[in-house]
Amino acid sequence: MSAAKAGKKRPAASAAVLSEIKLPPLHEARTGSGLTVRVAPRGPLPLVTMRLTILSGSAVDPRGKEGLADFTSQLCRRGTQRLSADEINEAVEFVGGALFSGASEDAITFGVTAPAEHASAMLDVLAQVVIEPSFPAAEVESGRARALAQLANDLDDPGLLADRAMVRALWGDHPYGHDVAGSAGSVGGLTREDVVRFHRERLGPRVAQLVVVGAVEPGAMTEAADRAFARWSGGPEVAPSLPAPERAALAGRVVVVDKPDLTQSQVRLGSLAFPKSHPDYLASQVVNAVLGGGFTSRLVDEIRVNRGLSYGAASYFDPSRASGSFQISTFTKTGATREIISVALDEARKLRERGPKRAELEKAKVYLCGLYPLRLETNESLGGAIADTWVNGLGDDYLQRYRSRVMEVPLPRAAALSARWFLPEDGRTIAVVGKAEEVVPQLEGLGAIERWKVADLG
Repeated sequence: MSAAKAGKKRPAASAAVLSEIKLPPLHEARTGSGLTVRVAPRGPLPLVTMRLTILSGSAVDPRGKEGLADFTSQLCRRGTQRLSADEINEAVEFVGGALFSGASEDAITFGVTAPAEHASAMLDVLAQVVIEPSFPAAEVESGRARALAQLANDLDDPGLLADRAMVRALWGDHPYGHDVAGSAGSVGGLTREDVVRFHRERLGPRVAQLVVVGAVEPGAMTEAADRAFARWSGGPEVAPSLPAPERAALAGRVVVVDKPDLTQSQVRLGSLAFPKSHPDYLASQVVNAVLGGGFTSRLVDEIRVNRGLSYGAASYFDPSRASGSFQISTFTKTGATREIISVALDEARKLRERGPKRAELEKAKVYLCGLYPLRLETNESLGGAIADTWVNGLGDDYLQRYRSRVMEVPLPRAAALSARWFLPEDGRTIAVVGKAEEVVPQLEGLGAIERWKVADLG
C-alpha cells in the first residue's frame, strides 16, 4: 500500500456514524405515589407523546389464563369509573390525539399522543384508564369475542403459525413459552373477575414508569403527573422475577405443523440466547447484520440471490428482560424445505467456526449506525426507546452511546460470540409449517420429529 493511501482519512460516512446522537435532556422525578416520571423536552413541533410502562406482561399470566395481561390492557380503555369507552375515545379524538395500549412478554404499555397544549388533559385521561378502569361486563364479553376472532384469523396465517410454533417449541413451559395474546382455549375462559384481580395485583406505581417526550416544560409536566396519579396505589413492590429456561431439556426439537393446503413451507430455526442487558447484546447485533440482519447479508445472498429458494430470509435476536432467543426466519416451496434448512444451518455453522470477515464487520457497523438515528426521529419512537432502556436495565447512557459502542466492537470479540450464540448444534430448535406428508420425510436426520396440528396452536 502506498504512503498516500495509507494516510488517507476515514471516509466522511464512517466519521459521521461516530458522532454521538443529539438527544434532549432527560429530567427524572418521582410522584408521591411512587411512579417514576421521565420527561424529554423536544421541539419544534407542538406535539407530545406520553407512554406509561408497567412491568407486568404476559410472562406473569397465570397458568391456564394465558393472554390475561394483554386482555386486561385492552379492557382498561373500555370504560372507567367516570368515562365510558365512547367518552374516552371522544375526549382523545376531540383534541386530535390517539390512545393506545397493549402488552409484551415483560410489560403492559398505555400511551397517548396529542397536541402539546392538551398534554395535561390527556394525562388525566391516561391516568383514569390506568387507575380506575370499570371493566363493564358487556365490554368484557365483546372484548373476548374480538380476541377470539383475531386468534381464529391468526390460524390462517402460516407465518404467524410458524412464529407461534417456534415460541412454544423453544421455550416449553417457561413463562415466555406462550403467545402474548394467549390461545382460544385460555382466552375463552377469561372472566371479569380474572381481569379485576390481575389489574389489582399486577398494576401499580412502584413497577411503572411514565415517559413524556415533546414540546413540554419538565417541571410543569412532573407536577401534572403528580396530580393525575396521586390516587394510584397497590400493585407489586418490585418487578416480577422469572426463572432461567431449561436449555438442555428444550434443545433439539423438530416440530412440523401440518397445514395440508400449503404449497410452501414456513421455516423457523432458533436457539436460546440472552436478555437484552447481556454484555454481548450490541456486539451480537453487529454480527447478526452480517448473517441475516440486512438485505446484503449472507443468508439473503445464499438463499435468495445464489439459489433462488426464497424472496426473503432474515435472522435476528429477540431478547427480553429475563432471557432471549436467536432465530432465522424464511420460507420456500414445499419440495425445497430441507434444502433451505440445510443452507441456513450451513451459513450459521460457517459463522460459528470462522466468525465474520473484517470487511463484513465494518460494513455492518456503518449500516447499523446509519439506521439508528431514524429509529429515534419521532416522539413516539424516542419515548419507546427510553421506556425500553428502563424495562431492560440498559442504563441511561445506552441511547447516547449506541453508535460509538457499535463502532468499537473488535473482530476477536465478534468471532468469539459468533461461536457461542448463532444456532449451536446442541441447542437448536426447528419449526416448520407446511404439508406434513411431504415435509416430514425431508427432515429425517435433523432430530426427533414432532407432528403438531394447527389446532394445537389455537
